[in-house]
Amino acid sequence: MSQKIIDNWISLAEYDLATAQDMSKAGRYLYVAFMCQQAIEKILKACYVKQHESTPPYTHNLLRLIKEIKFKDDVGDEIMSTIEELNSYYIESRYTEDIEELSKLLTDAKAISVLNSTKELFKWIRARL
Repeated sequence: MSQKIIDNWISLAEYDLATAQDMSKAGRYLYVAFMCQQAIEKILKACYVKQHESTPPYTHNLLRLIKEIKFKDDVGDEIMSTIEELNSYYIESRYTEDIEELSKLLTDAKAISVLNSTKELFKWIRARL
């Protein structure tokens, strides 16, 4: 697979992270969490393409993606904790009945925390591409 495909995944991931930042400013906290999940999904898919030289699996499951990628250093507990949290925002946000409940959990402070954790995770993954 070409570097162009990897670069496209990275570009999409960066766009989603910027969108999460914009949603934070607008007070759209559910979409902060969702776009954070999307950003990490896409940067992981860039890693997948680079390592496997094939199309990444059609999945939104961050846990599956990170398990299929071999990083040169250990994926520690803090990283896995962030991955697990972000993973839940995609799965739960797909169902209408969960949106209201999830929205209640995502306060301004929580959304900022999710965004900051995502930025750190994004940098960690990006440095290993």
